[in-house]
Amino acid sequence: MTTSDRKIEHLLLCVEKDVEAHRTYNGQRASGFDDVELVHNCLPEINKKSLDMEIEFLGKKFSAPLLIASMTGGHPDTKSVNAALAGAAEELGLGIGVGSQRAAIEDPALEDSFRVVRDKAPNAFIYGNVGAAQLNEFGIEGLERAVEMIGADAMAIHLNFLQEAIQPEGNVDATGCLAGIKKICRELSVPVIVKETGAGIAHSQAQSICDAGAAAVDVGGLGGTSWAGVETYRAQKRGDLLSDHLGKQFWNWGIPTVASIVEAKISVPVVATGGVRSGIDVAKSIALGASICGIALPLVAPALKGQKDVVEKLTLVIEELRVAMFLSGCRTVEELGKTPVVVTGRSMEFLEQRGFETGKFARKKI
Repeated sequence: MTTSDRKIEHLLLCVEKDVEAHRTYNGQRASGFDDVELVHNCLPEINKKSLDMEIEFLGKKFSAPLLIASMTGGHPDTKSVNAALAGAAEELGLGIGVGSQRAAIEDPALEDSFRVVRDKAPNAFIYGNVGAAQLNEFGIEGLERAVEMIGADAMAIHLNFLQEAIQPEGNVDATGCLAGIKKICRELSVPVIVKETGAGIAHSQAQSICDAGAAAVDVGGLGGTSWAGVETYRAQKRGDLLSDHLGKQFWNWGIPTVASIVEAKISVPVVATGGVRSGIDVAKSIALGASICGIALPLVAPALKGQKDVVEKLTLVIEELRVAMFLSGCRTVEELGKTPVVVTGRSMEFLEQRGFETGKFARKKI
């Protein structure tokens, strides 16, 4: 199967099947967001209509701290999906990432499925996307092609070794990735975001990524789309018993998003992705230390319908965030980052066993 064929198969599976991380034994979401509570402010002393939700991320202004996270591209049938997503980003003043550009680097005939994003969002922040496993193969020349393809403002290097380990065709040679990332950070013409794709980033790797020169870290934590789960469905379709078994075993492998936000907060902006499903989740992420959040899976089905449906979904998320800010007494996103938050349950246990003091979040002052 070609890279292009896998791209459309992945997209359709995300619509047709339940590909999210499984809930935990007590019915809570694997992301950890159910363990986090913002502290209600009964006297907010602000006007909800005058909240300032604008932020700046990697030199670009956003109307709200939201990215349409990397999803698709690389197959002719994905062009309309990327067009709908990009049109929504432009209309709402948000950022957007594209799916892995590997297919188009290998076959320039597929570039249009990515180029449409810049066509539809001429003013939006757009970031490209290439896998760490392909850095040595593509080199700086290949990545600059990916930048030019979409007029990218930044380039994401994605870490998807969980998925690669489940795929029979996966690239499981992870040697030299950090050196490759460091070289790209040093030589590429745009800032580099290093992102996980559903298994999270621990503190020590976040530090290594920062030291390598990354401009931002996208935690891509456990709790959203499980790419082991996606590969399970692919394996079942082709009767691959080994990949089916491995996918089921590693379906919920990784560091939950809530824990990963805390683990990855070092010295560069943190992007929270992985099971962000509402504006309340966005507010919780920022209160924990994220600078901006990304949403992917909830937008796939709307994008297959068109830009209007994507805009409607994102507008709901933005309004939920606005209400959460108001009820927390926060005029700005910066203030939201300083508001008290209580962490309990499995997330508290995870973080405290890892050496983080969860009580500090509850004591934060505006």
